[in-house]
Amino acid sequence: QVQLVESGGGLVQAGGSLRLSCAASGRTFSTYAMAWFRQAPGKEREFVATISTDATTIYYTDSLKGRFTISRDNAKNTVYLQMNSLKPEDTAVYYCAARSGRWSTIRYEYRYWGQGTQVTVSS
Repeated sequence: QVQLVESGGGLVQAGGSLRLSCAASGRTFSTYAMAWFRQAPGKEREFVATISTDATTIYYTDSLKGRFTISRDNAKNTVYLQMNSLKPEDTAVYYCAARSGRWSTIRYEYRYWGQGTQVTVSS
C-alpha cells in the first residue's frame, strides 16, 4: 500500500513554470513505477509522463516532450514534474499515480492515486 500526496500546483501566467511534487508513504517507493496524469474540465484523464523504478526509463506523451520533465528521488520517496513554457491548455488537475513493477502509460494499470493538484495557466 502506498499513499500519494501532490503539491506545487497554483496559478501561473502563460510562459511560466511550476514544479509539482508527489510524496509517497511507505518504505517500498523504489519498487513502484510512477506517473503523472492530468484532467482538464470536461475531459478524460490523460497520460502525461511515466518513470521507471530506477529512473532509467522515462516516457512522455508526445505533445509535452521538451516542456515537461519527470524525475524521482527514491531517497526522498518523491516524484517530480517540472513544467516549463506553460500554456493555457495545460490547465488541469494533475495527479500522480503509482503501480508496482513496470512503468506504463495506461491509466487503468495504476492502482494508487493522489488527490490531485490544480494547475491554472492564465493567458
